[in-house]
Amino acid sequence: MNDKTQLNIKLEEYSGQMMKVAGNLDKNLSKVEEYYQVNIVLRDNILKIIGSKENVEKAHEGMLNIFKAAQNRNTIDEQTLNYILAMSEKGIDKEFLDNTGIICYTSRGKAIKYKTEGQRRYINAVRNNDIVFAIGPAGTGKTYLAMAMAINAFKRGEVSRIVLTRPAIEAGERLGFLPGDLREKVDPYLRPLYDALYDIMGAETYQKYVDKKMIEIAPLAYMRGRTLDDSFIVLDEAQNTTPEQMKMFLTRLGFGSKVIVTGDITQIDLPIDKTSGLKMAQRILNDIKGLAFAYLGKEDVVRHSLVQKIIEAYDRFENKNRTVDNGEV
Repeated sequence: MNDKTQLNIKLEEYSGQMMKVAGNLDKNLSKVEEYYQVNIVLRDNILKIIGSKENVEKAHEGMLNIFKAAQNRNTIDEQTLNYILAMSEKGIDKEFLDNTGIICYTSRGKAIKYKTEGQRRYINAVRNNDIVFAIGPAGTGKTYLAMAMAINAFKRGEVSRIVLTRPAIEAGERLGFLPGDLREKVDPYLRPLYDALYDIMGAETYQKYVDKKMIEIAPLAYMRGRTLDDSFIVLDEAQNTTPEQMKMFLTRLGFGSKVIVTGDITQIDLPIDKTSGLKMAQRILNDIKGLAFAYLGKEDVVRHSLVQKIIEAYDRFENKNRTVDNGEV
């Protein structure tokens, strides 16, 4: 028996939102149909959702969330749509649907906001703690949001300088001898930080603050022996620190400063006999007041939708191999 259920959404309740919700050539509606395994029919100012009872109920909830999000956005892009579909059953934060939560603006006037529930928790952790570890896979906005928070604090006068650092470890490659002065040698390692700063501040403003030594970017090794007061400090790619380096870095914290440590513990480039300082910090520091861990997952990926699928595929492969290695076939 193949009973069909139908639920309707009256479009007059969402006046003017249908074109945004449907997307170009109804691309968004096709995605919803595929995701929930339902049929969607638009007729007489009513959106009809048809399919099995369970799938229709889920699709109905998802579509209502899409309409609510469209009321506060110019478009419903692929990234926003994918997040709503993934999170509708788990519960979407009202601030996400209302499109609030602006952190700062780029040099071109674009608002930088958190885009997922995990990112919202991350931002709130930074606001409420002096040290925050942001741990999650590629594409979840760990570094970019850290840059945005640092620049926002700097512009508001909450800190007098920004210090950005990362370990100089190649991602599975050996780059060999790099010519030039110190700046030219470390630039390849620090390029992701430059890119974020250029995008948010603009190249000219960034250079002005660098010349005044109000923004400093340096390899992790150059942090030793320093005390950083009145600063916003970001350690990127922290999965590639050793325990000794992590301890050294964290003890640089001075008065009036904040620290964000970002990393992806699934992409450690250290030699196989070396322990990640980030992984050890998780075990040692998880109950200290004023220090927080913010975990981001594949549902927080804000890059191309294929990135999320790639992460899921690697997770399945690694979990399967881990089971085999443990003799649990």
